Order: sequence, then structure tokens, then C-alpha cells
Amino acid sequence: MVDQDRGVSARHPSTAVAAGRVLVVDDEPALTNLVARTLTMAGHTVRTASSFAGARAVLEEYEPDVAVLDVMLPDGSGIDLCHHVRLRYPDAGVVFLSARDAVPDRLTGFTAGGDDYVTKPFSIAELTARVGAVLRRGARVARAPLEVGDLCLRDDVHEVTRAGVALDLSPTEYRLLRHLMHNAGMVLSNDQILAQVWQYEYLGDAGVVEKFISQLRKKVDQGREPLIHTVRGFGYVVRAPR
Repeated sequence: MVDQDRGVSARHPSTAVAAGRVLVVDDEPALTNLVARTLTMAGHTVRTASSFAGARAVLEEYEPDVAVLDVMLPDGSGIDLCHHVRLRYPDAGVVFLSARDAVPDRLTGFTAGGDDYVTKPFSIAELTARVGAVLRRGARVARAPLEVGDLCLRDDVHEVTRAGVALDLSPTEYRLLRHLMHNAGMVLSNDQILAQVWQYEYLGDAGVVEKFISQLRKKVDQGREPLIHTVRGFGYVVRAPR
């Protein structure tokens, strides 16, 4: 719900911001259309979805700079959807929309990884400004490459190189390597990896982790000093040569 008594104007967003890619997820069509139209007029590229499943489908081929997520969706939770956004696109910002304005609800949103939490009813101009603020914060924090030894992963162009040579990784191999490199030096268990890379889809099936670790080793380590290590009884770790 948008508060029309708070100086709202779909034609005149209050703050000009750098353009970005925005995903808007809400099951109220009128609200979604208004937010999408206003953000588009502010210069952003906008995609929309009305459900958890619909948002996941969009995220398969659309990388948002900011996701605006309703907390209550007909087939799931915006909190869970935030986890999915963070898993697939770690640098994306998240702004929650919710009619729940109690402090514990806000804390749940921020703890889940939200950058901002806007309660309904809200000013469309204020929401546009908040999206712009999240975009500016993201622009100031450049997507620095992940580096372990001579292995380099650049999220901005989805490129992985070892000693300057590009590696051809599948999307799942890329996400697995990125998770290992984000936690370089830390031993990660099968369940930890499954929860973050596969989002519990194969929870309890350690074989899928072993399979993809083996594939990664062939592409990352074969013929080179190993960076991917097995710690028997505990899990896997990426670390630079000593």
C-alpha cells in the first residue's frame, strides 16, 4: 500500500540517482506497477514478479543491483527470497517492503541481509530515494576481485583466471568456487556448502559436493600447485600455497 497523503508523486521522484537494475517483488499489482513505473522514470531498468517462484525464475537470467522485496508473498517469504538473492548475487542490495513495523520484524529483515526496511503505507518518493541510497552505497564498494594465490575471481564480469589463464566453469562450479574463495582459509563442511551453494536442495547428499569439488580441481588445480584441499572428516578449504 502506498500512502498518497505523504506528498507522493509518481511523476516527480524526489531524488535523482545513478541508474541501476532493480527487481520489484510484490503480490499487489497496483503497487508493483506504480513502483516499477516510478523507478523506470527515475532511469532504472526494472523487472517485476508477484511471487516467490516468479522472482526465482526472473533471477535465473536477470542480475539486479537492488531487489525490492515484499516480506509476505503468496507462496513464500521475502526473507527467504533475500537469502536466494544473496546466494546468487552477493553484491545486490535488498530493500524490504512490509506492513509489519514492529522492531523485531525490522531486526529480522536486517539480520537476513536487508539493506533497508520500508513499512507500508509508504511514500513512493521516499522508496525511490532509499533505492538510490542503496545503489550509491553499492557503487562506493567496488566489486573487488577475490584472489587466492594466482587464482582470481572477478564477480563484475563473472570471470575466473589462474595465472592469467581463463577457466571455463559452469554456473554451479562458479558459485561453489566463489563461496570457497569468499571463505578462503576456512574449512567448510558438506552441509555448510550445500546450504549456501545449493540452498538445501541436496541437504544430506554429500556426493554432490564431492562431485563438483572433483570437477573444480580438474579445472583449477590440474598441473598446478593445489589450492583446493580436503580436510578429512571436516570438509574443504581453499588456501594459498605456503
